[in-house]
This record gives sequence, C-alpha cells and structure tokens, in this order.
Amino acid sequence: MVTLNDYLYSGDTIFRILQKYMDALREEAKQDHNEIDIVHCNFLLQIMGLLEHNDFLTAQSQKIREFYKYMVAEYPYLSFTFKGRIKSLIRAEEKFNGYIVEYIYDYYTKNGNYPSVTELKDRLTCFRDLIAYRIVISVPRCHLDRPENREAEEIRHLYQIANVLPQFLEERGFTPEPTGGIKESTSPLLDDAVRQYYRDYIVTENPNGYRSLHITFFDNSARCYMEMQLRTKEMDDIAEIGSANHLGYEKRQESERARRDVIPKGECIYFDEAFERGMKLQQLKLSELDVNMFAAVDNSLINDGCGLYRGRLILPYEHLSRFQNDLID
Repeated sequence: MVTLNDYLYSGDTIFRILQKYMDALREEAKQDHNEIDIVHCNFLLQIMGLLEHNDFLTAQSQKIREFYKYMVAEYPYLSFTFKGRIKSLIRAEEKFNGYIVEYIYDYYTKNGNYPSVTELKDRLTCFRDLIAYRIVISVPRCHLDRPENREAEEIRHLYQIANVLPQFLEERGFTPEPTGGIKESTSPLLDDAVRQYYRDYIVTENPNGYRSLHITFFDNSARCYMEMQLRTKEMDDIAEIGSANHLGYEKRQESERARRDVIPKGECIYFDEAFERGMKLQQLKLSELDVNMFAAVDNSLINDGCGLYRGRLILPYEHLSRFQNDLID
C-alpha cells in the first residue's frame, strides 16, 4: 500500500511529490480494482490545482475584497482581518482518510456491517473547505463607553455581518449552500432569511471552547466550493492558540486507536488503508522531512513555503479601526 509518507524524504517539490503519489496510487488502484483509491486520486488532483494558485483564486479573492471594502465603509470603528487559505497537502490527506475511517466506523457500529462502495464514494463528495476564508472582528476598547460590554457588542456585530454576507456575495456570483439543519442557529440575532446557510458554533459551543459561524458558498465562476468563517478576536484566539487548538496529540491517537479496535483488521480494506495512512501522518516528525521550500525544527517550529503542512495564504486584508488606519485602498 502506498502512502504520502513514502514521498516526503526525496527533496522533491510538492508538485512532484503529489504527481508521484497520484501515479502510484492510480496504478495500485487498477491492480486491486480499488474504486476508493481512484476517488482519492481525483481528490489529490483537486488539491494540486489549488496549490498551483490558478487565476480563479485571484479573481475570487478580489470579489471577497469588495466585502472587505463594504465593511470598512460600514464599520469604520471596528478592527478586522480577512484571511484566506488553501488547505495544506498533509491536512487534506488527513481529512480524506479521516472521513473514510469515521464514516465506516459510524456505519459499522450502527448497522453491524460495512457500507457499500457507492455509499462510501457518495460520502467522499462532501469536501467544502479546501478553500476557506476567515473574517475576524474586534471592537477596540477605546470605542466602548462600557468596556465590560465588549463581548456582547462584538457578537452583535458578528451576526449583523453574517446577515448581510450571503446576499452580498450572491450578487457577485456565489451561491450559499443550505446546511440541511446541521448546527442550525437559534440566535435571535441571525435573520430567518439566512439562518439555513449557517452552522452556528457560537450558540452550540464545542466542549473545547471553539466558537465560530460557518457558511459555505459555491463559486459559480470557478465551479468550486469555499467556506467562510466569522469570528470575534477572542474566538479566533481560542481556535488558533487556545483550548480549541491544543486538543492533545495523544488524545487524538487514543481516539483513532479505539476505532481500530472496533473494526476487525482485514474485514474492510478501505478502513484498513485509510486508518494506516492517517496514523502514519500523525506520527510524522516534520524536522526529518526533505521537501523543497519546507523546513522544521520540530512539529511546532515550522517554515512552510509550499503548502505542505500549513495552508497556502490567499489574501490578508487588515483594517485597524478608524483613527488607526483610514485607508480603504
């Protein structure tokens, strides 16, 4: 069985690594008549196209920049940032294999047997966040009469922005995707007209403290999906450097190993292969990798210039609140 790990020590560029991995995976799929590996190859081809940063990403970010300019005019007293990224190769590979493991595990524990190939292939069409943008807002204390009201004011502004965003982008060629009731918001601050589009992790906070609003759009020009996340600065801190970021490497491994114990080895090749690929990625020592434009001292100190471990940046736009930065263009 080939894995991504097999190609991370050759000194190749990320595109040569991807191409070699895809070629080997496709050849193996043909020999073993493995339809899921063919889906896997198509997924990796999509990642390669994104990492090449094609022209459509520039066009897409320019349209999103128009919402940034709208916010500068509408909320000059707010500080906010717009960030965009393409999911990194390692994260994408982890997610693809993780979906397989999770879906087969849940299906087996519920039904006592394994999903069909068709059912599994349908499950693997659900990737919507390979391109993701994040809007992070903050109300500076100097603009508040009562600083203790800061959190409530920021959340009020966040939902105001969420109410406007779907129609604004729809007018520019994006179609908001209904969530089907997943994490449906009960917040009175969110308009009923847009409620169906948002997964609300603010009113239904995760045990690790993660909070955010998520919405998915289909870019009709680029023919691809993208996700947008809306957070306050405090929410972003929890997600990036707080409790939601440090879930614990060992705890994740324990959870994965528990799933392995439930599914008898050798009964489902798709589970076995996805589990092994995922575990090998978790055990990577990044400092030992030899990938062009990538270096690491350890698994925390990383200089990634190719999108291997950290996402490729699409855009950063920053507005530092009126009286600090009055520039729009």
